[in-house]
Amino acid sequence: MSLIASADPTLTDIIAKVQSGERLTLEDGLALYQSPDLLTIGQLANHVNLKKNGNNVYFIQNLYINPTNVCEAKCAFCGFRQDPNSEAAYTMSPEELLQYVGERYTEGLKEFHIVGGHNHQVDFDYYLNTISILKKHYPQVAIKAYTGAEIEFFARITGRTMKEVLQDLIAAGLDTLPGGGAEILTERYRAKMSPDKASTDDWLKAHQIAHELGLKTHATMLYGSIETPEERLTHMIRLRELQDTTSGFMVFIPLAMQPKSVNASIRRRTSAMDDMRTMAISRLMLDNFPHIKAYFINIGTQLAQLSLQFGASDLHGTLIEERISHAAGALTQTALTIDELVWLIHGANRTAVERDTFYHPIKIYS
Repeated sequence: MSLIASADPTLTDIIAKVQSGERLTLEDGLALYQSPDLLTIGQLANHVNLKKNGNNVYFIQNLYINPTNVCEAKCAFCGFRQDPNSEAAYTMSPEELLQYVGERYTEGLKEFHIVGGHNHQVDFDYYLNTISILKKHYPQVAIKAYTGAEIEFFARITGRTMKEVLQDLIAAGLDTLPGGGAEILTERYRAKMSPDKASTDDWLKAHQIAHELGLKTHATMLYGSIETPEERLTHMIRLRELQDTTSGFMVFIPLAMQPKSVNASIRRRTSAMDDMRTMAISRLMLDNFPHIKAYFINIGTQLAQLSLQFGASDLHGTLIEERISHAAGALTQTALTIDELVWLIHGANRTAVERDTFYHPIKIYS
């Protein structure tokens, strides 16, 4: 007998599938997006997460670094990029990079999260040196740098293969790829929203090669603009298929689209209902991903906390100073302290686990 029931008859078969461990189809995902019974969907996602991760919720002490905001691409959703001749454009020198990190570094920091523009005004050595300089001065800190879209960009500007580019980055000290640049992995979406960046196949190929070279990586989905529910699910299924082959993804991060202005109306932002539904469906569809991350930068601290009952097992980290989402209109905090993260996790009746980049526990806050 099922321990989870719903007044919505369209969920009956899905509940049975989830409880027996059977994989959900795209049609199942569409039924989940259409069902009025959000609480049962959340209950199903919570059931799956508890089986995978028990009561543990993870976070990391990390620092965001955006070495440059100059970018050749003109994505419709981005408020961070600048043209080279813009007064707001910047590209950190090695000295500026070390000063920026030195002013923000704290003992216990485990990860540098590096994402920036596709700056075509500098050569590939700039990106290699960014990693090697940080690795030299902070050898104990993992470097999470450059999205799959940036890997394709590096290959294009150097005339080399993505494998060669990744091998050079790994030699410089790269430890993992972040999940950005994925947006929505369909060509209809990318043609309209990010036509200057890597294709769906390019992004997936970059991560496949990274996995084959021994890296564990991250995956995101930027939802809440022109994509359809079917495209969101296609995105998840493409990731799931690659994970079946490589087992290289550690976590999936649904990212709510931010409007271009902080003064944008609430109708230009994703709703709490959509955020929680997408979090839960991510957990249900991505059955081969260890973790789903609730990103408080995009959905706020309260919804991030609530996500821990909707399938999420990770609250990301301290961040120190997030810029990209806030440049695009995010209203949330730019950082959280360890005490605040632990408070949020304990408030959801979960066990807070400080981790490193690869989900190895460092400290348990019971």
